Order: sequence, then structure tokens, then C-alpha cells
Amino acid sequence: MNISVELTLSPLQDNYEELIIGFIKKIRASGFTVLENPLSTQIYGDYDDIMKLLNGEIKLALELMENGLMYIKIVKTDRSNYEPDF
Repeated sequence: MNISVELTLSPLQDNYEELIIGFIKKIRASGFTVLENPLSTQIYGDYDDIMKLLNGEIKLALELMENGLMYIKIVKTDRSNYEPDF
């Protein structure tokens, strides 16, 4: 089953940029289709493969933060080719 996942990492600390950049670079290097915008990172592919990757990377990101949030949205389809028609 293919999914689309939107991730927003929000460290609640002064040195937040380094943590966000490190997390995004690991997601980029995963080999999945990855799209980014200023507010979130989206990753697209097979559910089991993505969740296996995210399980480790989210845990590591949370361990590296003093305090923070990880927002996750999961859609049951690959929306990587979505283009608005309006």
C-alpha cells in the first residue's frame, strides 16, 4: 500500500536549525520520493518501508531534542504527483 506522509519537526529550543537540517538530510538520503516546502517535508512510497525508516529517524530526532514536537499526517495514497486544478 502506498502512502504520503507529511512531517513537521519543531524543536522547542534555541539550537533548532541543526536538528531540523539533520533530520531532513536523512529523509532525503532514504531513496524515497521527498518533497519539501518551508513548513514541512513530504515522503512518498510503500507503507511498510516508510514506517520502518520513520520509526528510527523520528526516535533519533526526539532523543536529540531537549523538548519538541513532531507533527505527522498520513494519507493512504501516493500524492506526489498532485497538481491543483484551480
